[in-house]
Amino acid sequence: MVRGNDSQISEFLLLGLSEEPELQPLLFGLFLSMYLITVLGNLLIILAVSSDSHLHTPMYFFLSNLSLVDICFTSTTVPKMLLNIQTQSKAITYAGCITQMYFFILFAVLDILLLTVMAYDRYVAICHPLHYTVIMNPWLCGLLVLMSWTTCILNSLLESLLVQQLSFCPDVEIPHFFCELKQVVQLACSDTFLNDMVMYLGVGLLGGGPLAGILYSYSKILFCIHGMSSAQGKYKAFSTCGSHLSVVSLFYCTSAGVYFSSASTHSSLSSATASVMYTVVTPMLNPFIYSLRNKDIKGALKRFFGMAAIKRPIILGLKKCP
Repeated sequence: MVRGNDSQISEFLLLGLSEEPELQPLLFGLFLSMYLITVLGNLLIILAVSSDSHLHTPMYFFLSNLSLVDICFTSTTVPKMLLNIQTQSKAITYAGCITQMYFFILFAVLDILLLTVMAYDRYVAICHPLHYTVIMNPWLCGLLVLMSWTTCILNSLLESLLVQQLSFCPDVEIPHFFCELKQVVQLACSDTFLNDMVMYLGVGLLGGGPLAGILYSYSKILFCIHGMSSAQGKYKAFSTCGSHLSVVSLFYCTSAGVYFSSASTHSSLSSATASVMYTVVTPMLNPFIYSLRNKDIKGALKRFFGMAAIKRPIILGLKKCP
């Protein structure tokens, strides 16, 4: 498709979080550390779920998918930011910006849809425990994940294609550390009415819709928990939902501060800081939130590393044999 970019823009400039030279090494070290922790933590979740047959359940299937998406989500923005800091460059090509925007929208919305699917899974487990294995069968779990991916791919493709039809002004400075959709659209010289409508419709349907589904699921869960007579049963139900609620609250509270703010606030440093919270901090905290209070995950990791430690001496011993 030929893009409607009459001004022949070849690149954009990402201004980042700060233009102070003395802060760049600090930002580089901080974001590199958070990125490595995010990748390592989420990989450990995936490793624990895939290596332990006790965790081959719908809840942990969705959790491993969420961990994979979190790795991809952070990888769309942080590596380019680190590269720009290291090379002391602010440039990102037009194609690179569109590509980054495409994958950012894809994984951001996929994060939301997977959190919604996980809320439904908890609803079935707590409110319909006797029918849980029948309802949440492998076919349905796979279908829910496939539908989430398909919806996100189509939405992201639509948003990206619409941006390619815009003509951009000579001022190509983006007051952000990545090519965020709203910031890029604001740089256009052509009419952005269609882009704005699709963007806000997408936020409403793929942001507000899943949130309504999560709230509905948890309203039913609270009603079921209230009707339980066993205090131990109530505690177990709350403990299985606490981690998920923490992640949902952190993601929605930080992202809402970006997408529902005014245009003047959105271009300020506070908006970029809020974006750091849901693009970098939340994916980094997810493994800690889901594993610190989860005995199954901790047990799986201990068994995995325990088996690895046992196999290592055996292999070394075999090498010593004549």
